[in-house]
Amino acid sequence: MGVDIKDLVEDIKQEVELSSLSNKIIAIDAYNTLYQFLSIIRDKDTGEPLRDSKGRITSHISGIFYRTINLLENGIKPIYVFDGEPPKFKLKEIERRQKMREEAFKKWQEALEKGEEAITYAKAASILTKEMVEETKELLSYMGLPYVQAKSEGEAQTAYLVNKGYAYASASQDYDSLLFGSTRLIRNLNLTGKRKLPKKEIYVEIKPEIIELNALLQKYRITREQLILIGIIVGCDYFEGVKGYGPKKALELVRELKTFERIKNYLKLPDEVEEIYNFFLNPEVEEKIEITFKPMDKEKIIKFMVEERNFSEERVLNALEKLEEASKKSRQTSLSLWFNR
Repeated sequence: MGVDIKDLVEDIKQEVELSSLSNKIIAIDAYNTLYQFLSIIRDKDTGEPLRDSKGRITSHISGIFYRTINLLENGIKPIYVFDGEPPKFKLKEIERRQKMREEAFKKWQEALEKGEEAITYAKAASILTKEMVEETKELLSYMGLPYVQAKSEGEAQTAYLVNKGYAYASASQDYDSLLFGSTRLIRNLNLTGKRKLPKKEIYVEIKPEIIELNALLQKYRITREQLILIGIIVGCDYFEGVKGYGPKKALELVRELKTFERIKNYLKLPDEVEEIYNFFLNPEVEEKIEITFKPMDKEKIIKFMVEERNFSEERVLNALEKLEEASKKSRQTSLSLWFNR
């Protein structure tokens, strides 16, 4: 779900060309990205994901391979960040999501039996398994790309990487990394290009959006602590929010009452909210970071993609040519351009 502060960022987001992010290292929320691929890389009629000859889902592999090469072609160096152990106050949200996926799966099967449109339910039924996560890490290692295993929340870890100078920005469709203190968030990084609007025969051009944390705070004359309070009030992965409060109403209340204690008492928030508030301020992160971009292992990629998972050899080889060219360009670029300290 993520925190819904979309109404507050609309006026300060900057739409850019993908090429404008060249020479940047970007810390990408891996789980968020993989769910995107599992959702959109499906048969448009049946909703079925890509599968290999053994029946294993490969939509996530297709997405991570081809879309990552697209980023590299544009001079972008990605660091994928994987979620670790979720905080205890997220368990309720995880259970809610699981029930929603189970219900969506039932509706998907019913729609198929009736010959009705099934793709919407199929997307909502997407499940990211531990096996898929490990496959993704394996492929990234063959591509010579680093990844970071977070201790807890991936978006907290991406914020850490940005604030410590390892990366230029966090990348996710959710806004949570801003609450975790990331100075810069990029949305739509792996969704660029023409996309069909849901249930409409209309296509729109999707471009990356940059949201600067300081611009957001300055526009509304609030602190990061107050932004966290707004996120809690409207609802996030850790707290369902306060009924009747959207982003703008929550903003008004935070501006008026200002402090955590006054807002907690006014809204009669449960005691657990203080722990959530402090978690956003000081999340558990992995501090021992080693970011190394290495040459790809072409033979292992071919074995992984073509021999073991039935991807088109011709298409994979064409993609590898692009990956090789992108690697040559990156080696010609000074390291000082990649790191933004």
